[in-house]
Amino acid sequence: MTTIERNACPALILAPLGRDAPVAAALLREAGTEAVICADLEHFSALLNDEIGCAVVTEEALRDADITRVAAWVRRQPEWSDFPFIVLTHRGHAADHNSGARTLIRALGNVVFLERPFHPMTFVSVVATAQRGRHRQYEARSRMEELRESEARLRIALTAGQLGQWELDLPPTHFAASEAARAVLGRTGSRTLTYADFEACLHRDDRGRMRDAIKLSMETRTDVAIEFRCIWPDGTLHWVDFRARHVLDRERKAARLVGVSSDITARKTAEANLQRMNETLEAKVSERTSQLERAHQTVLDEIRQREHAEEVLRQVQKMEMIGQLTGGVAHDFNNLLMAVMGNLELLRKQVRDEKLVRLVDGALQGARRGASLTQRLLAFARQQDLRIESIHLSRLIRGMADLLERSVGAGIELALTLPEELPLTLADANQIELALLNLVVNARDAMPDGGTISIAVEVAHATQCVDLADGDYMRVSVADTGYGMNATTLSKAMEPFFTTKGLGKGTGLGLSMVHGLALQLNGALRLESAVGLGTQAELWLPVAPEAAEVPAPVEAARDESAVVAQGVTILLVDDDALISDSTAYLLEDLGHEVIEADSGANALEVLRSGKKVDLLFTDYSMPKMTGMQLAHAARELRPGLPIVMATGYAELPAASTTDIVRLRKPYQQHQLVAEIARALRGVR
Repeated sequence: MTTIERNACPALILAPLGRDAPVAAALLREAGTEAVICADLEHFSALLNDEIGCAVVTEEALRDADITRVAAWVRRQPEWSDFPFIVLTHRGHAADHNSGARTLIRALGNVVFLERPFHPMTFVSVVATAQRGRHRQYEARSRMEELRESEARLRIALTAGQLGQWELDLPPTHFAASEAARAVLGRTGSRTLTYADFEACLHRDDRGRMRDAIKLSMETRTDVAIEFRCIWPDGTLHWVDFRARHVLDRERKAARLVGVSSDITARKTAEANLQRMNETLEAKVSERTSQLERAHQTVLDEIRQREHAEEVLRQVQKMEMIGQLTGGVAHDFNNLLMAVMGNLELLRKQVRDEKLVRLVDGALQGARRGASLTQRLLAFARQQDLRIESIHLSRLIRGMADLLERSVGAGIELALTLPEELPLTLADANQIELALLNLVVNARDAMPDGGTISIAVEVAHATQCVDLADGDYMRVSVADTGYGMNATTLSKAMEPFFTTKGLGKGTGLGLSMVHGLALQLNGALRLESAVGLGTQAELWLPVAPEAAEVPAPVEAARDESAVVAQGVTILLVDDDALISDSTAYLLEDLGHEVIEADSGANALEVLRSGKKVDLLFTDYSMPKMTGMQLAHAARELRPGLPIVMATGYAELPAASTTDIVRLRKPYQQHQLVAEIARALRGVR
């Protein structure tokens, strides 16, 4: 018999005559759904609510009955709801031959007529279809609630940032502005603000600049970023920062600009006052004697230092903001890649046609490149998963000398200065090697005609630095004799996706990845360069505590997959259905039995039920209960339970239980084998 999907909502049954009610209830319960029998129409109306999955009603129960209350409830349904009614009739369900049916359709809306007598399988199938439709409505309700919450958060963020939101159709016609945006322009109240009103409030000397900025943006599809003066109704002048981005139509043409505006009058006033103060100061200083000139020079030096410190701070804040945005995007992209790569791996095993195999391999290669890109983005965002250990930098670089030699190629000399007597540093050896390789490759590309790359390691001390805490550091410098960078290029060199290389020759993530790694290790990346004098990159890493030791070499471990002699029962927990399905298929393909749960609460119910569970495989980032909270609760129910936790980036708390195996997304099937074996090896 057809079964109704798990977690189906209750079904109401109204069949006061004969045995229809108990028979229908028995069929539904046998199929796995809860059935509630209503004694009469009043009882039925009282039980109707949004959490009921469907209703089964006999035609005679509604014939000559007052269904006003039921019809009113149907009309009051929220926008996401279209409650399904299944009407059992002896007269067929064609509305054009049955006036009673047409009346029910008008009153109840979503009605399916099922003619009696019917086969039990037919009845259960009709109810299952109605339940699935109701489940889709619940999903729509969840999405609508998420959208409302997202819009509310956006409004809060805009209000907190004192930003006004506006939209402008292109070419400029219709202009829509939020209350905060109108307030920035000095136009409050309920009156609609047109584009003509907007232009009218601009300073007459800035109207042409605004038109030119919009025209240029339409032609080049670039963002709008302009500061202009605005005349308020009371005659006062205010400065406004105006920023926007294009929204494209179906034909990929710029349809409108969507942006934010803010009042920067205070900042402009401060800048003007500062400029006037500087001009006055310079005028007075020029009239001073030579004795006062020395004091004036000291003041200028302090101003330059302050401005430099402010510029460094602004740059750090900008990179932090970009890093947070980049990390979030990379984390979500990792989840998408997880589903793609898992399904492709399984598909690869099933395909036999050589052409299809090449196509699948090509898709897998593209997905792996995407995973590599997300790792670089996470490195820049300081959210990559690091394996911290004590490292002797000279020995590490000496061990990768052959790789560096092959990377630079002929015509470039590699000079190494690697003292042996150096303190250790705490870092991820693999990531440090990747960072050094990035710096060396950048140096190589800056010397197309050959030259020398010098790599040196030494101890350095930092005091009162903007980007470093006071203390001792290991400084790894990579210097080249290339053509160098000008000041503009140098200021942007560590920004993500910035590159001076030709199209297809660089991602612009190399230096930003090294920069993010250095910050994640409480260090810094510094660049010094001048046109014609080459470039020197310095990677500063904190010296490890004196008690730290270089880890002893680990003997080659036996094949981890051999730990699992046969399939085990795995409780798989993930709130993302795509990832859960993909991972379940990978595990089942390995011969394991999989029990799926879409939340921590459901997973705990499985553990309390006493079912056999050999290993818990859970995602970390889940709503209501995180993977780490689930792990602690699971260990309370089943001490010593092996746990593997999947994570999109380094988001686990520092005090995470050390015997929980962490698996970084996106993972492949052979990684699943290795990490599951490692988790089971800890308890077997």
